[in-house]
Amino acid sequence: MEVWFEDEARIGEQGTLTTIWAQKGSRPRAVKQTEYASVHISAVFNPVSGDALWLFNDELTTETLDNLLHNLSKRLGDKRHAVLVWDNAGYYTSKKLVVPANITLLQLPPYSPELNCVERVWHWMRSHHLSNRAYPDLAAVHRATEESCARVTADRLKTVCKTAWLESAGIKCSPYYSSAESHQLGAAIRTRYSFLIPSFPSLLQA
Repeated sequence: MEVWFEDEARIGEQGTLTTIWAQKGSRPRAVKQTEYASVHISAVFNPVSGDALWLFNDELTTETLDNLLHNLSKRLGDKRHAVLVWDNAGYYTSKKLVVPANITLLQLPPYSPELNCVERVWHWMRSHHLSNRAYPDLAAVHRATEESCARVTADRLKTVCKTAWLESAGIKCSPYYSSAESHQLGAAIRTRYSFLIPSFPSLLQA
């Protein structure tokens, strides 16, 4: 049993402002673009192994999520099962969504983005690679986003996703987490993840 998280982000010409190093007392300037071209990213992450799947698209639809779930199912294979944690957006609850047999969906409580560790990855990418800059066109946005995703290595992903609440639930996010230890997570999750959603342990029965 594995626990994966999914979320989406929009990266575009509106850009992100962030802090920079500057001389004390100075007021440095930063680029703030006002165009509207953007690219959507959908991603699923395993905070234990650092495994990731990225999907770039012009808009987010039920068909997009079907594609993402299909690719995650192929990655898991026949002998692995994943609980996929995501939020309550409308396209996540569509009756047209095709959920593979080796994936169980778990929706987060409303208004709780802090419980989705993928949000931390978006913040890291924006603050390190995608802020204080301008893009000449949509192709440049695509290139910059793909380059930033390529820098999110497995070890980086595990470090960024490491949070106290995940580890309290038995999910140890660390670059030094062995694959053998991952098999011990099932029992820990069944007993400790009940604080998030009461019915969660019943979803994880072997």
